Amino acid sequence: MATTQIFFASSLFGAATLAAAIDSGGFAAADRRLLLVSNNAVTPETTPSLDRMPGFERLRDRFDEVLSWNEAISPFHPSGWAPRSDDVPLWERHLRRLWDLGDDRIELAVESIQVNPALAIAQLFPDAALDVYADGLMSYGPTRNKIDPLVGERVRRLLHLDLVPGLKPLLLAEFEVEPQLVPTEAFVKVVAELSDAVPDACEGVAEGPALLLGQYLAALDIITAEEEEALHVGMLAGAAALGHHRIVFKPHPTAPAAWTRTLEREAEKLGVELTVLERPLLAEVLFRQLRPALVAGCFSTALFTAGAFYGTPVARVGTEPLLDRLSPYQNSNRVPVTLADALLPDLAAGEAGAPTEADEQLAGLIGAVGFAMQPQLRPDLRPAAERWLGSSLDAHTSRYFKRRRLTILGLPGGLPVPRGKTVRRVVRRGRRLRRALKRVAALG
Repeated sequence: MATTQIFFASSLFGAATLAAAIDSGGFAAADRRLLLVSNNAVTPETTPSLDRMPGFERLRDRFDEVLSWNEAISPFHPSGWAPRSDDVPLWERHLRRLWDLGDDRIELAVESIQVNPALAIAQLFPDAALDVYADGLMSYGPTRNKIDPLVGERVRRLLHLDLVPGLKPLLLAEFEVEPQLVPTEAFVKVVAELSDAVPDACEGVAEGPALLLGQYLAALDIITAEEEEALHVGMLAGAAALGHHRIVFKPHPTAPAAWTRTLEREAEKLGVELTVLERPLLAEVLFRQLRPALVAGCFSTALFTAGAFYGTPVARVGTEPLLDRLSPYQNSNRVPVTLADALLPDLAAGEAGAPTEADEQLAGLIGAVGFAMQPQLRPDLRPAAERWLGSSLDAHTSRYFKRRRLTILGLPGGLPVPRGKTVRRVVRRGRRLRRALKRVAALG
């Protein structure tokens, strides 16, 4: 029986990671290799998909064909559509005909398995073996949602870049999925290919500037647009305070143009030269072409590729208030923000340099945060979380936890909870009242 491997990607960074895994022998030989591309932008019609981005053609030869998930499920949006369970056999037959798969044995490699569209694709091929590859720092945190065992138990491994050397990802560990590193040198080589395909990406910009990375956190409702604009101004001021007179800003592709104008006015006040690069390029391509003297941002994965893969000095901005603002506590950005805050120098304090190396203390912190985020998915982390919190929670590390969360979970650092018959009686009465109110609301 023939074997077809389907590689799913929604970003150029993800496609580059897959290319590096293929180049380094991470996947066995197959009769066909297909790249399935998804454009998850809010309005896909106005945003180029990864196969239309500069440099993609250098990745194209790893695959026999490039397919579009958006076209396959049109008019549905990739992030909002999932098959009904009764329709799965029908959809699988349709896709096998559409993509000329016949009766081939299917192997899938997908990102972000806990959400659509990757989850939907995994469900549509229920007999396919699954590999998951990490699309950034989120792999170091726990799985965001409970995954159906019919999907989770099919996952053979988690492929990930060594963004935080020495730290083991928590993603999918509830299914005993073992992480497997994608070699750094293979990824850097792929980035070099992408860079060679767009040699003029930074035309007119001399090497050695400070590079500022925008993320557009306002679109995720993490902070307001005004606060994010102020965050970018803080990056600019921090870089200037460190003596950088040539500064390059890489905005998020969908960020408002008004933010750029604000930065330009601020640059004039500070007496620094500001260049805005609006071309949709991987940050790593800029690291290679610009060889920046500093890379600054909030909690972008690119801060870690800059520091760990290219040896570039890095600095973070605004992570402490974000730790307080992220809601709910189990927000999947919490571990990336925690890692940036714990490991990267603080630009606001005039610091820049290499990321701090991971150690047992960091692993303990991430394990404790991971348990506090997903206690039902990862109850096995409770003993280690209790030990870490009991010995390491202090005025500094308390920023990574919410007192209310620790209290609810009965963890060290939470408020003492009164016990006794009277308290239990009051709690039961409150629960009965809440249920009664819900019934009344349903009837109304």
